[in-house]
Amino acid sequence: MDEMQALIDKIQTWNREYYTLDNPSVTDAEYDAAYDRLRKLEEETGTVLPGSPTGQVGGELLDHFERHTHVFPLFSLDKRQNKEGLQAWVERAERVVDGLRETETLPPLAFTTEYKFDGLTINLTYDNGELIQAATRGTGTVGEAILPQVRTILSIPKRIAYTGFMEVQAEALMKLSTLAHYNATHDEPLKNARNAAAGALRNLDTRITRARRLIAYCYAVQGEDLPFSSQTELFAFLESNGFPVFPYRKRVTDFSSLWEEIEKIRAARNTLDILTDGVVIKVDDLQTREHMGHTDKFPRGAVAYKFEAEIVETELEDVIWSVGRTGKVTPTAVLSPVDIGGVTVQRATLNNYEDIERKGLALGATVHLRRSNDVIPEILGTVEDGANTRPIEKLTHCPSCHSELVQDGVHQFCLNSLSCEPQLVARMTHFASKSAMDVAGLSEKTAALLLKEKDLHDVADLYTLHTEDLLALSGFKEKKAKNLFDAIQASKGRPLSQFLVALGIPGVGVRTARDLAAHYHTLDALKDAGEEALTEIPDIGTITAKEIRTFFTDEQIAESLQKLEALGVVPKAQEEAADRPLEGLTIVLTGSLQMKRRELEEALVKRGASVTGSVSKNTDFVIAGENAGSKLTRAQELGIPVFHEEKVPALLAGERLV
Repeated sequence: MDEMQALIDKIQTWNREYYTLDNPSVTDAEYDAAYDRLRKLEEETGTVLPGSPTGQVGGELLDHFERHTHVFPLFSLDKRQNKEGLQAWVERAERVVDGLRETETLPPLAFTTEYKFDGLTINLTYDNGELIQAATRGTGTVGEAILPQVRTILSIPKRIAYTGFMEVQAEALMKLSTLAHYNATHDEPLKNARNAAAGALRNLDTRITRARRLIAYCYAVQGEDLPFSSQTELFAFLESNGFPVFPYRKRVTDFSSLWEEIEKIRAARNTLDILTDGVVIKVDDLQTREHMGHTDKFPRGAVAYKFEAEIVETELEDVIWSVGRTGKVTPTAVLSPVDIGGVTVQRATLNNYEDIERKGLALGATVHLRRSNDVIPEILGTVEDGANTRPIEKLTHCPSCHSELVQDGVHQFCLNSLSCEPQLVARMTHFASKSAMDVAGLSEKTAALLLKEKDLHDVADLYTLHTEDLLALSGFKEKKAKNLFDAIQASKGRPLSQFLVALGIPGVGVRTARDLAAHYHTLDALKDAGEEALTEIPDIGTITAKEIRTFFTDEQIAESLQKLEALGVVPKAQEEAADRPLEGLTIVLTGSLQMKRRELEEALVKRGASVTGSVSKNTDFVIAGENAGSKLTRAQELGIPVFHEEKVPALLAGERLV
């Protein structure tokens, strides 16, 4: 047992050096040898000691997330986006503290500055020196329990010296270098580091979480009788207990010094291997902060300063055109490589040819490029044309199959849906996507391979494949072929809502598909529905109703649906829930919500509510998250009740609110 404990202590130290300090003291071979020795001892003795790293990486597949109520509330932060706004916040804090000094003995006012990370907030619960729970922030009151997922983050300690009860807040992140390596070695690339971290921790399969190799930085602690009295001491406490803490933080006593630190962070942020989008400023003394109190949503003793989007100049070298699932042809700008936000950018999306004309773009012109954190770069317009610019010609034929293009509104379309390869690949990839038929392993690369080597021309053809057919594909071995075959077969009985998403009906996304499935229950009933009947469903207007009718009366679609049915693809009929406490309510969601919007919508619909995308006189109430915009304004104009996200648990418990 002594040798096992010594190995655990040693490996935990090495994990901290590697994942937190980025300064490993041993080679991979030495680490692996110690890890393998520990596993061997555990197998021989049948004992796994608490805190063993062999039990931290998880292999279990969970079937759902449990709800977890935080002991202490997790507030979000109010935001400032310019120097004047931040200075006003500091001056207000000074006035409030001066007022408090009339009745309280408080130290001189000081502030701490920290990087604002752009990942997923997690709440870690410790008791008796053990990590006993981990959860997402959720509503700030209730989150989702994700302890098995968090155990895969090797930098988070599972045992600590402090034995009191406390909750530690941290930000889970994926390093940009880790993201680049992952995308270079996997068929399906991850979109960005923020989504990669959030998706990993909210994945029921902890093997996927582990493969993302997440890190975390801790920055807050809540509990009773904690052994520190300031933010500065809080960080020292975290470090002394082995928690991963970002190396930068400063303590300042006036606005001039505070702004100087913000400028330093602004200059340094693009050199980091993680996403940051601002600075967090906190009153250093915790007693002062507590006396300052909080609003319903924000503590008054802390604020987030958000960086503005960066704008640079570069040359527009070329425009390339791509064909999507629906046949829409979209232009992409090819740029002279330029560094923006710590990333070298060479591409930017252009919406359509009208967008090109409106911005006055030409090949060889210098353009303004804007990028906000890891958002796709956007060309704002032309700085100067220059002497050697060339006009961007509007396409007349498909760049892939060379069929003549058709103009529909501001967009151009290729109508050759039967043999235009990019359309076929995109359609098959969409059909197999997670929100649709959820065929694991059918990536864009695999779809292209199936078209090329198996001559598939319709999604129904997927269900004609056998393991032997897949084994014959380039790069496929027995396990990969069997896994894909099993995934295809397992998708035959998906719920009707997912099947409707998979079909790719114009104007029908996840929400509308769910509403249609809840209303009609079976595919046959939906196929028979007329336009007028369809418009009776909230959020389905005449245009979408017409698109649905046109889709189901198309001969090619009808033939494909018949073929799917003959091959055993029968979508599961939508069951009517027995308990529908929110029956008849029309609800609108707006702003940034802590609970995944899709999951919240599905939960509300399951309880009988109708969730729509726009506010009207028929809306019963609005649930507003952070940064709510025009929908909130419209609700206020119409006198429609607005509730903050804190009301969601009561709503899901069946309380109608109005």
